[in-house]
Amino acid sequence: MLRPGQVVILCALALLTLGVVMVNSAGMAVGPLGQPGGPPEGTTPRSILFSKSSAYFALSLAAIVLASSVPVGRIARALERPAPGSPRPALDGLVPTALAIAAILALLGTVYLPGLGHEVNYSRRWLKVPGTNLTFQPSEVAKWSLIALLAWYGARRAAMIPRLILGFAPAVATLGIISGVVAVEDLGTGVLMAAAGGLVLLAAGARLWHFALFIPPAVAGIVVLILTSPYRIQRLMAFMDPFANSRTTGYQMIQSMAAIAEGAGFGRGLGNGLFKFGYLPEDTNDFLFAIICEELGIAGAFVVVALYMLLLWSASRIVAAEKSTLLRLFGVGVVSTIALQSLMNLVVVTGLGPTKGIALPLVSSGGTGWILTASCLGLLAAMDHHQAVESAQEPQPQPIALPA
Repeated sequence: MLRPGQVVILCALALLTLGVVMVNSAGMAVGPLGQPGGPPEGTTPRSILFSKSSAYFALSLAAIVLASSVPVGRIARALERPAPGSPRPALDGLVPTALAIAAILALLGTVYLPGLGHEVNYSRRWLKVPGTNLTFQPSEVAKWSLIALLAWYGARRAAMIPRLILGFAPAVATLGIISGVVAVEDLGTGVLMAAAGGLVLLAAGARLWHFALFIPPAVAGIVVLILTSPYRIQRLMAFMDPFANSRTTGYQMIQSMAAIAEGAGFGRGLGNGLFKFGYLPEDTNDFLFAIICEELGIAGAFVVVALYMLLLWSASRIVAAEKSTLLRLFGVGVVSTIALQSLMNLVVVTGLGPTKGIALPLVSSGGTGWILTASCLGLLAAMDHHQAVESAQEPQPQPIALPA
């Protein structure tokens, strides 16, 4: 029988495979082959095999294999122990936390460097390698780094987390600073990071009334980011009534819902969708699920959702069985991030929420997101393997010999 870690890997590979196929399908173009304005070649098994998404698939596969072999038990035991010569418990871990915050902020700041920062759809979220078409998304690194940092903080300062000033305040400040900086350029990802990080802190022992103290300033910050950004206001208005501006701000949402409706039960067939031919913007990225629904129908959408549910259920079993506080909190962060990100994408694509730049994990086109998400799932598989080894090494109870 398969262990939960093996199920997680199989689900991740299934979603990545689906992503490669659907990204190439959604990327089809109409025009004379090899001519200006037309695709360089037709979509064939060879073109899919040598596509950029297949290269990202290979890198993600390597990442999940390498991460699954990491000795997470030994690493967790080393990180949970205070370093020799560390300050008194009330201050232990604060200096490394501050240094980690500075490193993450420095990484996020690279998107503003001339010649490196790359702007798409009013947002500077990417770094572009000069002279190539390769891009890198620092916010993805920040997203997973924040989860790891909060998990380490929650494990290292477990006794202090329930205390407002010395425990919770530094943690929520870390969460607010990093997610706030990300939200300036990418509000959806910033909100996702804040929500997933908040769940990690709750699992670490933070009190609900402490969170309640910081909810008003967080909401105020989101309101300010919306009101000071015209395109965010337009997206919000388009969500309220997409047909009021059906050719401009409401166009994306209308086309997405139309593509989903056209798929009906079993879809038009793989590769036979129409909305990808210039009707639905961002069809390979944030709105790929609409193309899946159009070509594979409700049946295909059900398979995708079922894979996510099976992955999250198996991952939750690993987290629930974990004895290490650090690993358990990290697992909570990974499960929360993937669950919330999937839900946010599906809500947007189906027209139940305003448009945001949130990709469908392991499916929507994106190299950085695929590789880092696969790596984190590989670490969950490593946790499951570690649990299996520890369980096998535990002494088994000896049968009691009854007197004759």
